[in-house]
Amino acid sequence: MEQQNSPYGRQPYGRQSYGQQSYDPSYEQPYGQQSYENSYDPNAYEQRSYEQRPGPRLDAGKLWAGGLMTAVIAALTAVVALLLVRGVLGVPVFAPEGAGLMGNATTGTLAAGSAVAALVATALLNLLIVATPRPERFFAWIVGLATAVMVLLPFTTGLTWQAKLGTAGVYLVIGIAIGSLLSSVARGAVRRY
Repeated sequence: MEQQNSPYGRQPYGRQSYGQQSYDPSYEQPYGQQSYENSYDPNAYEQRSYEQRPGPRLDAGKLWAGGLMTAVIAALTAVVALLLVRGVLGVPVFAPEGAGLMGNATTGTLAAGSAVAALVATALLNLLIVATPRPERFFAWIVGLATAVMVLLPFTTGLTWQAKLGTAGVYLVIGIAIGSLLSSVARGAVRRY
């Protein structure tokens, strides 16, 4: 049989073996590289993608800007709720009846306290987002329970039933405003990838 010259060695004509390669020292792979068959790992992509996947990222600027706006809205909510309860319904809450629609200094104190409560809730939300899993659930529970405490607090005093209900209503509206606004602020301030 005739011999065929090839760059891979001399092989008989018609008897080329495609599955077996002759050894050629110039075709060696660089140090550290492996062939495809030896380097394939079906779990490598999943492990790499899991390890490189970033978690949720907090935009603290957006969170605190939303917290400041929530504080302003909470203060205005307190004033509007007092106008409704005292002016429209005629229930003397947070001030004697002769103090008028806006009441006395307690109206400003309630508005300022509502703003401070919103800022404290923002700080709590910031801490929960950074340190806990599922922070929105913890935040909803904490704000809900704090609002429940404030709503029930007037019923432990010796006020009239009208004043108790009016005060509880004001606290409830303020708590709902703070909780709902900060929950939506948190959704906008946390970027999930």
